[in-house]
Amino acid sequence: MDEHEAAHLHETLDFVGLRAHATAVGLIQLTAELVRAGVLDEDAVTRIKAAITRDIVLTRPRSISREDYERSIRERLDVIFTGREALGAEPAAGPAPTATI
Repeated sequence: MDEHEAAHLHETLDFVGLRAHATAVGLIQLTAELVRAGVLDEDAVTRIKAAITRDIVLTRPRSISREDYERSIRERLDVIFTGREALGAEPAAGPAPTATI
């Protein structure tokens, strides 16, 4: 998905109201269930996190470099998708954990 398509999807989801915490929690739980059932592999989880990252980076503050912001988002998603940190918490210090669920 290119940046234009990502921006359009972002606007559409925002318009529908799917940017809520409940939706994020549901996606994370669904992903975990599909991994446990053997439907999704590590590459699929990586692609899911990349799609989320692309969307979040679209709204980054202009005062923060895209690279730094994207790295921070990826690290936070790695932690969230491992189930080691609650949504909304500050990211863990040190290297990001592996991305398995």
